[in-house]
Amino acid sequence: MGRVTVRRPVVTYARRTSRRRVDALAAEEPLELRVGGRALAVTMRTPGHDVELAHGFLLSEGVIGGLADVAVARFCAGTGPDGANTYNVLDLALADGVAAPEAGVERNFYTTSSCGVCGKAALDAVRLKTRYSPAGDPAEVDVDVLAGLPDALRERQKVFASTGGLHAAGLFTTAGEALVVREDVGRHNAVDKVLGWAVLGDRVPLTGTVLVVSGRASFELVQKAAMAGVPVLAAVSAPSSLAAELAEEQGVTLVGFLRGDSMNVYTGHERVIA
Repeated sequence: MGRVTVRRPVVTYARRTSRRRVDALAAEEPLELRVGGRALAVTMRTPGHDVELAHGFLLSEGVIGGLADVAVARFCAGTGPDGANTYNVLDLALADGVAAPEAGVERNFYTTSSCGVCGKAALDAVRLKTRYSPAGDPAEVDVDVLAGLPDALRERQKVFASTGGLHAAGLFTTAGEALVVREDVGRHNAVDKVLGWAVLGDRVPLTGTVLVVSGRASFELVQKAAMAGVPVLAAVSAPSSLAAELAEEQGVTLVGFLRGDSMNVYTGHERVIA
């Protein structure tokens, strides 16, 4: 499998002095996702948990609804300069009766580690394809539990500790128990890996859970939470206006600026117990 970190020589300058040393960088490599042998998406990601990433991506895009919708996932030959398999091509076969993505949809699914899926009418996709609406989820979470989640997330960021260059997403119970934490150069990929973990464990819909992300809360992250039935999405930074609008429409509690003992609750405040 690909490397999670890559070591490179650097020259560090501080107080007008310099020294040479070796630095660890977060690895970033392309992953091509195929469905039934046909290319669907290319994303730049940190290698590792790729099968989870693929399942989470297909769930959040409405292609699958759970573990039973995927028959098999396998890596295809993708050779590097030394002739070794790069493990950068992953093909998933859908189960019998599961509709394949519409013809031509692959042009809408180019992704990057910075912006996620580009050029896709995601708002309409959520309205049409959400199978697990969080709106009726009676989950409640105490503000003290929410306040402790960023630290709980950071404690589990093993690669971030060595590189300082990765986003993280973590799934927690409303009591603050960590279920899974995943890291990636792309925050969208980190969330897809978390959701894919849930799919592979047959845990979808994710009722009674809190999804915590290390960056801002974008429209697409709210979409992913809604597609998996996550009732609470919490971010250490700001949400966008469209993220708040979608969270309100889908019944997702959206928390932003979750830092220390302060936070902003933008939607679904009835789930947050002070």
